[in-house]
Amino acid sequence: MNADQLKGKWMQFKGELKQQWGKFTDDDLQQIEGSYDRFVGKVQERYGSGDAQSDLMKWADEWPQTSPPKDVATTPT
Repeated sequence: MNADQLKGKWMQFKGELKQQWGKFTDDDLQQIEGSYDRFVGKVQERYGSGDAQSDLMKWADEWPQTSPPKDVATTPT
């Protein structure tokens, strides 16, 4: 995930981030507010520099491909 993707999809991303990675507080998410640099800093603060941090960053990098676009309207069949 790059900085533009994070900023553009922040509202959707932060909900899934908090659900998947429970150490983030509401204050953390408010401080990050779509900033990639602040996100990386909070990841390091909450998860250190071990396997959990690597797993979280891998999840974040793959997230744009696995999450559906939020603006796609579904039509009833």
